[in-house]
Amino acid sequence: MSGIPHDHYEPKSGSEMWLHRRLPIVGLVYDTLMIPTPKNLNWMWIWGVVLFFTLVLQIVTGIVLAMHYVPHADMAFASIEHIMRNVNGGDFIRYLHMNGASLFFVAVYLHIFRGMYYGSYKTPRELTWIIGILIYLAMMATAFMGYVLPWGQMSFWGATVITGLFGAIPFIGSDLLTWLQGGPAVDSPTLTRFFSLHYLLPFVILGLSIVHVWAFHTTGNNNPTGVEVRRTSRDEADRDTLPFWPYFVIKDLFALGVVLVVFFAIVGFMPNYFGHPDNYIPADPLATPAHIVPEWYFLPFYAILRAFDAEVWAVALTDWLTLGIVDAKFFGVLAMFGSILVMALLPWLDTSNVRSGRYRPMFKVAFWLLVIDFFVLMWAGAMPAEGIYTTVALIGSTYWFAYFLVILPVLGVIEKPLPQPDTIEEDFNAHYGDGAASGKAATSPAE
Repeated sequence: MSGIPHDHYEPKSGSEMWLHRRLPIVGLVYDTLMIPTPKNLNWMWIWGVVLFFTLVLQIVTGIVLAMHYVPHADMAFASIEHIMRNVNGGDFIRYLHMNGASLFFVAVYLHIFRGMYYGSYKTPRELTWIIGILIYLAMMATAFMGYVLPWGQMSFWGATVITGLFGAIPFIGSDLLTWLQGGPAVDSPTLTRFFSLHYLLPFVILGLSIVHVWAFHTTGNNNPTGVEVRRTSRDEADRDTLPFWPYFVIKDLFALGVVLVVFFAIVGFMPNYFGHPDNYIPADPLATPAHIVPEWYFLPFYAILRAFDAEVWAVALTDWLTLGIVDAKFFGVLAMFGSILVMALLPWLDTSNVRSGRYRPMFKVAFWLLVIDFFVLMWAGAMPAEGIYTTVALIGSTYWFAYFLVILPVLGVIEKPLPQPDTIEEDFNAHYGDGAASGKAATSPAE
């Protein structure tokens, strides 16, 4: 954490000094592990280590699967069956990879909503937040392309529907669609391109994750109070923080262990729970499934995509004002990507001077309604685009945009926040008592 006084690595032996002058890798590791961390972090700050573990798991299992996979329309489905039946441990590796994607999104959604509740996007952490949203977009692209690779019915038709959205873009849509598919329709060239990108993007995510960690190590960790660590003196900083090792490392590893117990129980006993039955049928361009459903982690945004049909007044008005350039299909595409863009703009849409949602009573109500809305949209996205489901999706989509574009800016003006603690130390003592605080502080290497 830049600006917070703390011990830095000092090489002692001659070999350590020689290495430190040429490649200060030991110092980098030491400073990372001993970085001062707000002592009041709660259990919602454990998702970073879960995400890092899952990313490594996905890369390792993905490399092994790529050794046996054949990215061709005539052989892709059979190569998956070969992995499952003939490769030693292939079924276990594939199930790890399949369910690892779900664990990845569970962790990232909890990570994002935690950041939204505690205001982790506010000054000076705007770039940290933006990089996080870029990671999320790269995750979505990677997961979508990976879902296409098994070349089952849902894979094929999901690719057809989603790539077809790019054809709705005015003027360039047709050329863009042909480039994306590699031809006039989803076929072997599409599969080859998606396989290449699916293999590449996890390494892009890894690079972005390193920058993401670097960014919040520079600005410092946010904490449940939203109060910054005191930086005026070494003694004050020590009373607000603890070294990341061993306190938070052990806490994170314990939490990771608990998460992995649940994860491996799913992999071992219900590995196909999140899969769609139609995707265990080879792709058939002549047989359209009754209901095309993406993976669960795409469902809220899929619901937003389908919510805006030609009968919605906003769509009809936009269509008329743009002389038909922005029709219902393109409007839905804009809404889907716009629903993610508004999250990226949070640092500027939230006008409140109070960072943490703990001290914002009106914000709490709006935020928890947003969380419920997210699950409602997920449910609506899994249902057919007809009847009451389209109405529910439209209402949910309206609240999603209203929260970011209307409610947050207005709350910053009208809301009266609750009193906040002056320091992190004060909040920590209020929860654990002065004895616990002094006992932990005494064990710090900084003392």
